[in-house]
Amino acid sequence: MGLWSIIVKSFKEPSIRKKILMTLLLILIFRIGCFIPVPGLGANALQSLSGSGLGQFWDLLTGGAMSNASLFAMGISPYINASIIIQLLTVAIPAFEKWQKEGPEGRKKLSRITKYTAAGLALFQAIMLFINMSRSEGSFTTVFGSGFMANALVFLLIVMSFVAGTSFLTWLGDKITEVGIGNGISMLIFAGIVSRAPQWIGTIISIAATGEVDGTKVAEKLYFRIPLVVIVLAVFLAVIVAVVWMESGERRLGVVYSQRVVGRKVMGGQKSYIPLKVNSAGVLPIIFAMSLLQFPGTIASLINSSSDAAKWFSNFPNTWLYIVIYAVLIIGFTFFYNMVYFDPKEYANNIIQNGGQLTEVRSSNRKATAKYIGKIQNRLTWFGSMFLAILAILPSVLGKLSDLIPGISVGSLNLWLGGTSILIMVGVALETVRTLETQLMMRHYKAGKGGFLG
Repeated sequence: MGLWSIIVKSFKEPSIRKKILMTLLLILIFRIGCFIPVPGLGANALQSLSGSGLGQFWDLLTGGAMSNASLFAMGISPYINASIIIQLLTVAIPAFEKWQKEGPEGRKKLSRITKYTAAGLALFQAIMLFINMSRSEGSFTTVFGSGFMANALVFLLIVMSFVAGTSFLTWLGDKITEVGIGNGISMLIFAGIVSRAPQWIGTIISIAATGEVDGTKVAEKLYFRIPLVVIVLAVFLAVIVAVVWMESGERRLGVVYSQRVVGRKVMGGQKSYIPLKVNSAGVLPIIFAMSLLQFPGTIASLINSSSDAAKWFSNFPNTWLYIVIYAVLIIGFTFFYNMVYFDPKEYANNIIQNGGQLTEVRSSNRKATAKYIGKIQNRLTWFGSMFLAILAILPSVLGKLSDLIPGISVGSLNLWLGGTSILIMVGVALETVRTLETQLMMRHYKAGKGGFLG
């Protein structure tokens, strides 16, 4: 079924059309909130933080909410960080590991703890943002006048507004998951990135016409501009193709089930397969590695942006050491993710208990089956982690290479050329299409002669 066919049939189906419209409505609410100013906060209060480092990346994910100093300035980064922390703690805390295996009820408990953790992180981040903004002139308005009580009211108003904005986004994401299409948190991040696409297109046009990006010359000569635009578009499309190929990639393990008699029926005897995704970790290792590397610098700049430590951390992402450590961390976190969420023994037990065996093993031995599945998964993890690492460091490498050519600079384009934003966009888009296709197939089955509605 083609993409256009899926979209057309989805809108023809009343129940699915309702879910799509609800998703679009909730995303519209998110986009409106990105422009609602925080009372007592100046319009340019967060411009410096959103212009470089982790702040620039989160500004992209929030669709400009951070640079606008809006109610959703912190986005859902506290929730993402809280999710990562809780996932890591499932290895160290037996109760968390038990809840994770309990099914829906256990996941509800973990989700509740994640939200409480996210609220605590949001409060801490909001306080740090306020401390940083308090050092800049014009960050706050005189809405409450002057004096200690006025300053205390401004502090409470701004901090609580940031925390409320993040909490509302978390609720909005859950609501999209409940009544809309796809994962709500992913859809909000997707909407934030896509909303910046017109700005990126304008940047490309500006390079071709004037050779400038945000007032900075990236290509002075005309014979540099056109090739630079062509190269940028070619790299962008190449990354999209690579991400689509990787997201669709899987290794299929053949399974043969033996025949057995259940009552008067003969069950089994058929062939099937187990799909192992090449990139089962998604974008999580990139986000976690970036957060870990940027966390010390972010805290240093929030506490005192003029300190030597803050200046060193600010320049650290421009070094080759950062690129190497970044790549190593991504590979490490990819293996960690698969170690936590992929259990070869569980796969082997399910196969053996259902009377099956792998075609590559031809044995009903659980240990041999688990060993083979683990070996294949390790190979896929190596390939997937290397792919993620290359995608993540591509912007920095391109920036370093462009510095070697006189008269050319990648500038802020490296944020778009990097695979993180593209991986999120393509991954969410593919997952949404798969969800629509699955729901269409379910509706078709229920409406058929052999279905529940037949």
